[in-house]
Formats: sequence, structure tokens, C-alpha cells
Amino acid sequence: MEITGELFAAHRARLAALDPLLPGAAPPAAGERLDAATADGRRVTGVLQRQRHGRDDAPMLWSAADTWQLFPYFGDTGTEGADALLRAWRARLDHERPGADSACVVNWPSRDAEAIRAFLDHGMVPLAALAVRAGAPAAPARADGVRIRRATAADFDSVLALTAATFDYTGLVAAPRRPNAAALLAPALREDLAREPPTVWLAERDGAPVACAQCAWLDAAPGSEAAELLPPGHWGFVNTVVTAPGHRGTGVGRALMSRVHAVFHDEGAAGTYLYYNPTNPLSSVFWHRQGYRPLWTSWEVRPASALR
Repeated sequence: MEITGELFAAHRARLAALDPLLPGAAPPAAGERLDAATADGRRVTGVLQRQRHGRDDAPMLWSAADTWQLFPYFGDTGTEGADALLRAWRARLDHERPGADSACVVNWPSRDAEAIRAFLDHGMVPLAALAVRAGAPAAPARADGVRIRRATAADFDSVLALTAATFDYTGLVAAPRRPNAAALLAPALREDLAREPPTVWLAERDGAPVACAQCAWLDAAPGSEAAELLPPGHWGFVNTVVTAPGHRGTGVGRALMSRVHAVFHDEGAAGTYLYYNPTNPLSSVFWHRQGYRPLWTSWEVRPASALR
């Protein structure tokens, strides 16, 4: 059965009907084929890709060292088709010996409730969401005694300390914290601080850094990887945002993002996007209040052998 035939057309139609912000379905992924069938004989398929990361690879900040990612194609078969495919995946893993630092991952449109039912039934949890925000920024927000400015290379140590510290918290509610998190964060932070103008923002209270936002620009041009996830356009990317624990709930984060959103809008962004952890009780509330809503959700189970 060819993924590019009738099943891919049904897959494309499913995504188009789920969410008006989803881009057109990406071409079929390359990798190992995984076939299954529903009880009434309807065929579904998927593609498995395996990725391995070393200790010093930046993806280790959010990824397991050994990851199996499934790209599903179950068309209009809904929960039953997704379930059949996940059962086939479980059987495929019986031929492997996943270690403790391993995971099964599916990145899927956030609004597909039928697929969510199957993911939950197989022990997967929503560990990350790509959320988008479009439209004009809200009215400017301010916090008492807070100054917001672009960070510079001289702020490297302060920003790195803030961004690394946030992984102490997210390690409790999302992916496990890596002991070398600061070293993994440092190269990209240096690049962002060296840009002209820098794409990192710093909030200070009484001269001390209390929050930061590490940002970037990304073009979702036709044929690019970004265009598989986002509508076409020049997008602002909000990477790591953190408020120091003693200053949370004081309006610092809201004021910081008010400035960031205004600058992105003034510089012509089609919108802004970010990744957050739905299981994080702080960010899951904060980002929705800032006008973001999930577009894609990454469903995951660790270790990979825990897939049901």
C-alpha cells in the first residue's frame, strides 16, 4: 500500500478539517514502514524514525537519548485506526531493547480528539505543545520597578543562569533535567546575544536580572521544515522564557512578553510561536493568557518500552 495514494489523500483531508491554521500536510516521511488494519479491514500505516543523541547534543535538553518517532497515516479511521497503528508499534518494540533514556514520540495536531483518545489509551502523555499567537499585541503591560531591555554579550552569565535554572523546575513536570543543561544552552545563547540587534530580552528590578526571553526569527517558506508546522510567513520564535522564582506572580513575565510581542509585531512578524509543556502548571496557564493556543502536541512515553 502506497502512503502517497488514497490513504495520504485521506490524511491530508483530515488535517485540513481539524484546524484552519494547520499548513498543508507534509510529504510522506522517510523511514521504516509500519502497517496495520482496523477490525473491518481498513488499512492504516505509519513511518518510524529512530534518532540517537549523545550527551553533548543540544536536543538532549528536551529529548530522550534514544527516540522512536512515529508519523501516522490513518486517514478517516479515527480512534480505531490510531489504536491499530499504536498496537503495531508496541509489537514492533518487542524486537528492541530500549534503555531507560528512551522514548516513543508522536507529534500530532492538538485538536484531534479522536487521536488523543488512542494516545492516552496507550500510555502517552502530552509533554510539549507548539502554540501560536497572531494578531496585534495587547495593550502594553508594566510591572512596578521593572526595566526591560535587549540583553548584550555582557549579560551572558546572568541570562545563562536564569535559563539553566528553569530546567530545575521543568525537570519535575516534563523531560528530566540534564546535569549539563547550562553547557547545552550556552552555544545558542552566545549566538543570539551576538546578533544585531540581539534577540534576547532581559527584565531587571532594582538593577538585578529577574526574567529573560530568548527569541529568534524563523521563515516558514514553502518546502522548509518550518512550513510543515506553521502557516507561511516570517514568524517570531519565543524560545526560553523564565522568571526568577522570587518574582513570579508579580507581573514581570507579562510585562516582558508585552515588550517582545510589540517588537515582533512592529518588525513585521506574521505571528509568534513557542513550545511549552502542557504538564507545567505555570506555563500552561501563562501562555494561554498571553493569547497563545496549541497547534501541535508532542505525545510521548518514557522509556519507550512503557508504550502500551
